[in-house]
Amino acid sequence: MIQNNGRGKEVLNAASDDEVIIRFTDQATAFHNVKRALIPGKGAVINAIATRMFERLEEQGIKTHFIKKLNNNEQLCHKVEVIPINVVVRNVVAGSMAKRLGVPEGYTPEKPVYEIFYKDFELGNPLINEDHALALELVTPEELVFIRKQALHINELLKPFFAQLDIKLVDFKIEFGRLKTGEIVLSDEITPDKSRLWDIKTGEHLDKDRFSRDLGDVKEAYEVILKRLMR
Repeated sequence: MIQNNGRGKEVLNAASDDEVIIRFTDQATAFHNVKRALIPGKGAVINAIATRMFERLEEQGIKTHFIKKLNNNEQLCHKVEVIPINVVVRNVVAGSMAKRLGVPEGYTPEKPVYEIFYKDFELGNPLINEDHALALELVTPEELVFIRKQALHINELLKPFFAQLDIKLVDFKIEFGRLKTGEIVLSDEITPDKSRLWDIKTGEHLDKDRFSRDLGDVKEAYEVILKRLMR
């Protein structure tokens, strides 16, 4: 069985019922799949970055669904029940937040901004608040507290890590899922496909905006991130 979310990866059955294979494709999308393109080699680069980031976070005590990298485009992961919430942590105002609130892109608030979105593609993944998440019974109150705390903790771990690589962690989007034990783990990768990463010295975008804003050299920018991660 293959589940294709249309956004750069496929989910395949593994030998164990408790595991899945995540295959990263060369598909690039933007604006809820309105803009699409194939970028040869992108999937392998994203898989390598995702693997390094999962390993880094696991080293720092963050539990994830990641088990191991299988090959250039695939990794083995624990099967989870995906919580239908996209979590976004913003250290710098950019993208939709800048447009939504009329704040100049590049403005840095005093503390990170935590946002949640209802993961429903047909509705356009709308921005919601915590009361909405509880009313829709997407999570329990205890799970909601854990998710917020964990997302902000991940941010505090990754900001200095990226800074050492001369990269500014502008924002990132992640998801969480429940293992069969009920434990909640990080279940979505932190890569240039799901985050904004700017070169600290030049301000160059090394992330998904290279595709969505027609800046070009998408794979090449991602390779810059990978090279620095492997220092």
